[in-house]
Amino acid sequence: MGKIIVIASGKGGTGKTTAAANLAAALALRGKLTAVVDMDMGLRNLDIVLGLESSIAYDISDVIEGACVFDEALIKDTRCDNLYFMPSPQTRGSSAFDDDAVKKVWEQFASRFEYCIVDAPAGLDGGFLYAAARADSAIIVTLPFLTALRDADRTVSVLEDMGISDIRVVINRVRADMIDKGIMMNMDDCVDMIQIPVLGIIPDDEELMISSLRGELAVSNENSVAGKAFLNIAARILGEEVPIIDFDVKEGLLKKIGRIFGKR
Repeated sequence: MGKIIVIASGKGGTGKTTAAANLAAALALRGKLTAVVDMDMGLRNLDIVLGLESSIAYDISDVIEGACVFDEALIKDTRCDNLYFMPSPQTRGSSAFDDDAVKKVWEQFASRFEYCIVDAPAGLDGGFLYAAARADSAIIVTLPFLTALRDADRTVSVLEDMGISDIRVVINRVRADMIDKGIMMNMDDCVDMIQIPVLGIIPDDEELMISSLRGELAVSNENSVAGKAFLNIAARILGEEVPIIDFDVKEGLLKKIGRIFGKR
């Protein structure tokens, strides 16, 4: 059975969807048969990030409700071997679905793919619960700001209440110059506040934006430091020991993260 990983955040605007797309593509580039699923009902953007918006005929709600079969809603990314995508509906919110029908869809993903990356909606409402219903593990994407970290901490509590114990955090859009000026929290304080293992740190990277505007992914852009960070996160998901990229972050952070990894 494949592994289902839910990508979550306590609030919008953390870069969660971009992270989900790049992590899925990074796993596919490593030869893993990977699906990435948009569960942000009514607010889908993952199709745009992937450059697949023109390929959509059905979505996951059609599969859940029996309007189409699983493969009719599944889209092959022709630019990246091993990567498949299933969109969410664009015009409807997280209406109540039959729990058994939702469970069957996740079972199909687990039986068909080695990894399934689920882009959960921001917030903790019904749509989030559907997205995390069958997850084996979770990745929280957050920013180095107090409000984002507080929301992330609440998300961790909800996931733990759902029985998900393998939860790690990705700290996104980090800028060393803003940390030095006291605008962003330093990484030591972020680690102390969130109190879950750090899976990766993503630097704020202009090349990431350039890739997105081109309908491309940062992991395919050799000039993107963020893309390299996502590739390294995928390697850690696969169990490899890869050091956190040092982009002018103080040594104390790296030592602290090393201690957190050592606890796992």
